[in-house]
Amino acid sequence: MLDTASSALNGTHAELSAPPDGARETHFAGAATLLEQVQRILHSEELRGAGVLRRLLKFLAEKSASGEADELKEYVIAIDGLGKPASYDPRHNSAVRIQVARLRQKLADYYRREGQGDPLVIDIPKGHFKLKCDIREASGLRTAGLSLEAAPNGVGSKKKLWVATSGMRWAPVAAGITIAISLGIAYYWMKPAGAKATSISYTPKWNADMEELWRPFTATNRPMIVAIEDPLFVELDGKKGIYYRDKTLNTWSEIKASPTVEALHGALKNRELAPSRYYTAFGEVDASFLLARLLGSRAENLSLVKTTDLSMRELTDNNVVFVGIENIFFNEQIQAAPVETPLQPVHEGIRDMHPGPNEPVVFLDKYSTAPSEEGVAYALVTHLPGPLGSNDVESFTSSRAAGYVAAVKAFTDPSFVRTLVSELKRSSGGKLPRYYQVLLKVKFTDQVPTEITFVLARQLHYPGKL
Repeated sequence: MLDTASSALNGTHAELSAPPDGARETHFAGAATLLEQVQRILHSEELRGAGVLRRLLKFLAEKSASGEADELKEYVIAIDGLGKPASYDPRHNSAVRIQVARLRQKLADYYRREGQGDPLVIDIPKGHFKLKCDIREASGLRTAGLSLEAAPNGVGSKKKLWVATSGMRWAPVAAGITIAISLGIAYYWMKPAGAKATSISYTPKWNADMEELWRPFTATNRPMIVAIEDPLFVELDGKKGIYYRDKTLNTWSEIKASPTVEALHGALKNRELAPSRYYTAFGEVDASFLLARLLGSRAENLSLVKTTDLSMRELTDNNVVFVGIENIFFNEQIQAAPVETPLQPVHEGIRDMHPGPNEPVVFLDKYSTAPSEEGVAYALVTHLPGPLGSNDVESFTSSRAAGYVAAVKAFTDPSFVRTLVSELKRSSGGKLPRYYQVLLKVKFTDQVPTEITFVLARQLHYPGKL
């Protein structure tokens, strides 16, 4: 049994040991081999800085090697694997399920990057806590790739982003960078002056397709801005720190006219009511890091701003990439672009203003938010000219954070970019269009994307440029 204190991973090294001779060896064949592979993963760049996930992986590996993993309960994992207090209640706290899902994602990311040549593939099958360790087949069936399916109802063709799994079949796993390392990511990119930089050695593979897709932002001397959503909250009582957020209310005039806000104001019996944009979601941090990691060494003068601080002058003079909830950007700055956008975000999903044969008018989001957030959300990527047509503006939007994080992931993943470039060319007669919209379908669980599917692409026509 792991001791909670001694198993904490505070440094960059974590040692694993095989079970004693004769200690339930028959329950897990090749325990030493499993632990050796896990040791390699624990020291990888993929888990660098993710102390919680490293501790969890170490715990599950030792339990799997000793044959105890089949008997593991959420409570035991929470206490011994995550260091939660004894008062932890799995009926009301999903921390274990969330962290296991994130670890499953990190393992998949590891095998797509650093672990591409590893002889063993480790996975955590869904619904289980026992690690599965398989030998990578020489045929290459376990390397990351794309599964192509014909789309129903004539809606173009589907391209799904799949990654390696430990079984004999392909299975989708989380496609977004895990929230567990978001705080470290934010510090790395937005660290104060004089702070010691954290080294990140991995750089996404930059191939011809990536070059072609991102050329408007890299083959130019124009500065680039990544604008992230800073949603509007109502500060109901500044002294008590009470905030209220309604995603349908994004201007102060809307908030002042809201009956719900007025009722809350009256119930709290306070006279203070003020706007606040103090908070943002982890999804924006995840997505902005992915963009910075991809473009930091290629884009000119890359900087980060809040959307509300993005002036019309900046939107005109700089190349801009926006990440966040669609209505905040689409309803204001992006409408200044001199082109028509046939795909429009609406409250229930994405509306197609010019649907083709057998295509729906609205691509409907279908998800639940309680007790866990999971389901399907559509993500829209729109590449437009700026208000004067002299710069490029690209937005990654969705009604859920998992949607726009997945969209950024798709546009920074070489395998998926190959499909995107092919589909975009197909939509415009063989040449990559300068301006376009791409619709993606994202399945997610506990806010973590598990599958990204290409749905359709639309070329945007602007007389100034082809």
